[in-house]
Amino acid sequence: MTPRPDAPRARSLADALRGRSDDELVALLVARPDLARPAPTDITALAARSGTRASIQRALERLDTAHLQVLEALLATGTPADVDRAASRLGTDRGSQDLLDILCRLESLALVWRSTDRISVARTVAELLGPRPAGPGPSDSMLGGGRLLEDVALHPPQVALTPRPAALVDQAAGGAAGELLGLVDETATQWAERPPRVLRTRGLAVRDLRALASSLDVPVDHAAFLVEVAHAAGLLADDGGLDPVWAPTEGYDDWLQQEPPARWAALADAWLRSSRAPHLVGSPAERGGSSINALSPDAHWPPVRALRADVLADLAELPPWSAPTVDGLVARLRWRRPLRRVADLDRVVAAVVREAEWLGLTGRGALGSAGRSLVASTPPDLTSATEAMHPHLPAPVEEILLQADLTAVAPGRVEGELARLLRLAADVESRGGATVHRFTESSILRALDAGWTAEQLLDALAEASATPVPQPLTYLVNDATRRHGRLRVAAASSYVRSEDPVTLDAILADPALGLLGLRRIAPTVLVSPVGGDVLLTTLRERGLAPVAETADGVVAVPRGSTHRAPARRHTSPPTLTSVVDRPYAENLVALLRAGQAGVDGRADGRVDEDAAGGTDPAVVLGVLREAVADRHPVRLSHAGPDGVATTLLFHPRRVEGGRVYGTAGTSNVERILTLHRITGVSQA
Repeated sequence: MTPRPDAPRARSLADALRGRSDDELVALLVARPDLARPAPTDITALAARSGTRASIQRALERLDTAHLQVLEALLATGTPADVDRAASRLGTDRGSQDLLDILCRLESLALVWRSTDRISVARTVAELLGPRPAGPGPSDSMLGGGRLLEDVALHPPQVALTPRPAALVDQAAGGAAGELLGLVDETATQWAERPPRVLRTRGLAVRDLRALASSLDVPVDHAAFLVEVAHAAGLLADDGGLDPVWAPTEGYDDWLQQEPPARWAALADAWLRSSRAPHLVGSPAERGGSSINALSPDAHWPPVRALRADVLADLAELPPWSAPTVDGLVARLRWRRPLRRVADLDRVVAAVVREAEWLGLTGRGALGSAGRSLVASTPPDLTSATEAMHPHLPAPVEEILLQADLTAVAPGRVEGELARLLRLAADVESRGGATVHRFTESSILRALDAGWTAEQLLDALAEASATPVPQPLTYLVNDATRRHGRLRVAAASSYVRSEDPVTLDAILADPALGLLGLRRIAPTVLVSPVGGDVLLTTLRERGLAPVAETADGVVAVPRGSTHRAPARRHTSPPTLTSVVDRPYAENLVALLRAGQAGVDGRADGRVDEDAAGGTDPAVVLGVLREAVADRHPVRLSHAGPDGVATTLLFHPRRVEGGRVYGTAGTSNVERILTLHRITGVSQA
């Protein structure tokens, strides 16, 4: 923002804002979204809100070291600020492009204002940074006009970078994105069949998280990240039952119907928006002395969202296809946000970098094409990110390699029916560029329990394999089939029958099965008072491989039982600020102009409560403090004890203790007005 030659001399920030163009006001609202929600009624109200301590504090926390040091140098020269002296203290000159750019940015943020050659710093900025922001030091006479500020850093620190080939970065990022999709799908599938219970204190039990990590063959911290991201994306939730469990939502089914790049973009966007911090899982909780569970309220940490955005912004500002160290990112982050104090910043940044790699935003430590596209705009452009990921996401493979050692190698990501077949008939042995699945007797029995016959299973494997079905695998399937179904279970409450009386003798003699209450009613039939599902499960746990049958003796093939949590509108935890996009800001500026015209056009000078911001305490307090500082009167509406509002031309002298002290009209008698009775205020 550059000052217009014909700009009037602004006596206050409100004057300066009223003189801005619509585009300049839009830029302010986008850069400081807390000013736009709730919407102010006019520009006077906007100026008052922009000068409140809370809003200024948020704006200062978003400034980097360079902008803060320029503010400090300006404040050290007095009010209004002397730009030449401030430049000298920074070791530069007034015409420096770096200094001009920073001043323009500070002005666009409404932290300073100017007309022609005058610059004033917002009063609240001075209050928050202090009268001597650089700290105790030598006087002007001792410095002889030299620098006042030490360690001037108008540019981010230089950090060590490792250049990476662009193709390698995108290939690694795409591979990680493909693995992410597979792991989330597998997590949801497992929880659909065997949903873990929700703890009384909310969250996921440690044993359930470890079981998931073991089944996925990933570290526990990676498993925590997966469930947190899936939950943030609305794919997993508690089902809200009397004995609640964690299960996939109906939104997961919708997500599964999308193309892989769109599924990835949904997960990446959820991670960026989420205030959940997976890296906290396993850390000591603040209350109770226990550790933080995944999906628990204790894993909610709002600062992580801004930290993710800052880390990705730093990666985007570095030369393309270059990978910094974690220490380098920490150094840049301390320069970027010096007022944002974060305990254990090194650990947090390392966690963000690790999670970005798992997501496929980065590859080999460098920001990939899709990651760069995702962070290029605010809010993220998911369509562009989806298109950027499409060429780098590995296409799912349609063939596997069956090997004689009872393994199947999938040289890439598998989806659909092939993924379901492998998940049912084999166990994952190792992951990487290629996933190795191992066939065992228990995995084959699992497929047979699901209704597959030996012939169907071998035919499906032969069709999916680029190599013939090895003889050892054929033997394994046939041997398991011979054992499978040797026992038949039904409800009598339930019964067990077998053509082999010796097998039934062994069951009756097994003390571990005594609780089933089995008794023989025929040489080939046993009955039990327990339910058929309990009897079937218990016999399988003893390695006896029974099958269920109907009352007429036909093998009962169970339908896949998948649990679903009810559809719920997914909402993010509330935050102090939210993103304001340009269309919203443009509409708001039009309303501000209309509201200001209503205030300025009142010929009788009365205060319109709505146009003046109503009883918004921030607006009232901000306008009054500005009037005190600039020694100009205000028009205000004040409700008396009887509730009747009186309009006054008021000259405020000080504001303290919930009261404003000053004089009304032409009288010199001091009046004291309570702030909560002021129903409207505007500059006179």
